[in-house]
Amino acid sequence: MGKNTHFFGQPIFSQLLSFIDKSVLSQVKSKHQSDRYYKKFDTWQHLVTMLFCSLSGATSLRELSTGLLAWQNKLIHIGIKTSPKRSTISDGNSKRPSVVFRDIYMGLFEKHRHILPDSRLNMEVIKKLFIVDSTVISLFKDILRVAGRPRKDGKSKGGIKAHVMIHAAELMPCLIRFTEGVRHDHTFLKHLNVPEGSYIVMDKGYTDYLQYAQWSDRGIFFITRMKDNAVYESIDDIDLPDDKDQEIIKDETITLEYTANGNKETLKLRRVVLWDDTKSKIMVFLTNSFEQEAATIAGIYKYRWQIELLFKKLKQNFPLKYFLGDNQNAIEIQIWCSLISLLLMEVVRKTIKRKWAFSNMVALVRFHMVSYVHLINFLNDPEKELKESIKNQGQTSLFPT
Repeated sequence: MGKNTHFFGQPIFSQLLSFIDKSVLSQVKSKHQSDRYYKKFDTWQHLVTMLFCSLSGATSLRELSTGLLAWQNKLIHIGIKTSPKRSTISDGNSKRPSVVFRDIYMGLFEKHRHILPDSRLNMEVIKKLFIVDSTVISLFKDILRVAGRPRKDGKSKGGIKAHVMIHAAELMPCLIRFTEGVRHDHTFLKHLNVPEGSYIVMDKGYTDYLQYAQWSDRGIFFITRMKDNAVYESIDDIDLPDDKDQEIIKDETITLEYTANGNKETLKLRRVVLWDDTKSKIMVFLTNSFEQEAATIAGIYKYRWQIELLFKKLKQNFPLKYFLGDNQNAIEIQIWCSLISLLLMEVVRKTIKRKWAFSNMVALVRFHMVSYVHLINFLNDPEKELKESIKNQGQTSLFPT
């Protein structure tokens, strides 16, 4: 292959795996002793297998093992001599702890987070903003209890709930916890560990006045929606500036009561009322930040939509409709590997010059996983790279010009 820059020595999938820092893998293996009881299916092979599943869109163990078998001669590039059997993959997903893959994701996130920030963000507060939300992944077997009320026909599916926190400047999960779908959202708040001066934005499903009081004492700000049945006392109106945003209807200081250690306590907060013209409804925000303008408070909450876009990106491009195992550990491994795939593709997207819609880029990589073209050059100019690759390999194009 020599100096030819169009025909690359490894397929695209292998090049994508090169973004996985082996030092991260070594640290995780050492920490969890994840290869201790495995002679052949080690952590690296397990990770590659599940990433292949995620990126190829395999929906069963048979599809996955057959796909890897067809790749037999290409797996040598990445240090795998033989493709795993269905039973081997199944046993690995059942027995190797999912925390191994959680720590691989978090390690890779720390390695790559410096290239993730979006340069289009210009609000200073965005650098201090964390967004919290959850998404339920439905399961066809009742492995975990379903969220919400049981259906009358008895056909409710089990669900695993992913509680997620992302940094607004990076838009990738920096904290994730899995629970059964029925678990209340606010229990996730105790796991948050953010620095003083940070802002946390979340929906009203996370309402927890005791937690709000603790954050206020620590100098951590929050912005959320106020519950319709919240009982409060208005103590002062905050003047709106003359050039106020016409959407802001009211800005006031209020007090709420909450219970701490069996005692009634009072919490001083700010209530901002806004008219949302796009939805034609009133929105009421609750915060402990008294320095930001009311319009900024509303703007910060609207930015919470970014985490919804993240969930949509994950579910559309790495579908979590079919699981390779019917136990919680196997399901969590598959979710973590989908998140690792998402992270690797985001790193690639930040590396290339061409602006791609994320779903289009993933579809192109998925279609050309076995192509021997330079990944970065290919995504910068797909048509040119494919034509040059075909020309240099002496192949005939299916669509001659």
